[in-house]
Amino acid sequence: MNCPKWNSNKIRKNGPRRGKQNYQCTDCGRQFIESYSEVGYSKKVQEDCLMLYLNGNGFRAIERITKVNHNTVIRWVKPVANQLPDRNHESRIPQVGQLDELQTFIGKKNKIWVWTALDKDYCEILEDVISDRRAKTFELLWKKVKHGNCYFGITDGYKVYPKFLPDGDQIISKISMTRVEGETSRLRHDLARLHRKTFCYSKSKEMLFLSIKLLIYDLREKNIYGVI
Repeated sequence: MNCPKWNSNKIRKNGPRRGKQNYQCTDCGRQFIESYSEVGYSKKVQEDCLMLYLNGNGFRAIERITKVNHNTVIRWVKPVANQLPDRNHESRIPQVGQLDELQTFIGKKNKIWVWTALDKDYCEILEDVISDRRAKTFELLWKKVKHGNCYFGITDGYKVYPKFLPDGDQIISKISMTRVEGETSRLRHDLARLHRKTFCYSKSKEMLFLSIKLLIYDLREKNIYGVI
C-alpha cells in the first residue's frame, strides 16, 4: 500500500476511521484508508426504484419498500426522462389514427387532460399532448400526426373532433377504439399519479409530462436500463 499523495510506502497504522483502518504517510502526514465506500446509491438501486415507479407505485410507497427517500427518487426520474429522445414516428404515421383523452389532476382539484394518438394497427402511443380539454389543445395533437399520412380518425365523438376532422374523415365508434383505450388504461395502471381514487397526484405539469414520457419509452423499448 502506498500513499495516494506521494506514492510513498512509508506508512503506519493510525487508528480506526468510521469502522475502517486508518493509515498515515510518515513522509507527508497524509491520512487515508485502504478503500472508500461508494458515494450515494448504486445504479442497481436506482433501476429498482424507477421500475417500481413504472409499475404503479407512488414515490412514498417506493420509499417504504426500498428505504430510499422519496425526494431522491423524484430527482432520479427527472434527469432520466429529460435525456430520453423525443418520439419520432414520421415513418410510421398511420393513415387511420385512434384518438382519445384521459382526465387527471395537477394538484388535488385542477383538472388536466392527456390527449393521445395511436396507430389503429399497433399498441403504442405515437403522440400525446397535456393541457386542458379545449379545441386548441387537440389542434396541437392533430398537427403532430396530420403532417404525415394520418388524415382519418376514430374517436368517441367528443365535440372538438369535427372542427378538425371533416365529414367523412371521422368514425365515431367506442368499439373501434379498443387499442387506444387499452393504452390509456395502461397509463392509469402503470403510473400511480393516474390511478382513479388515489392519494397520488401530480404537483406540476412538467412532472406529469416527464412521467408519461418515461413510461411510454419503457413500454416501447421494454426497459430503461440503458439510459440510467
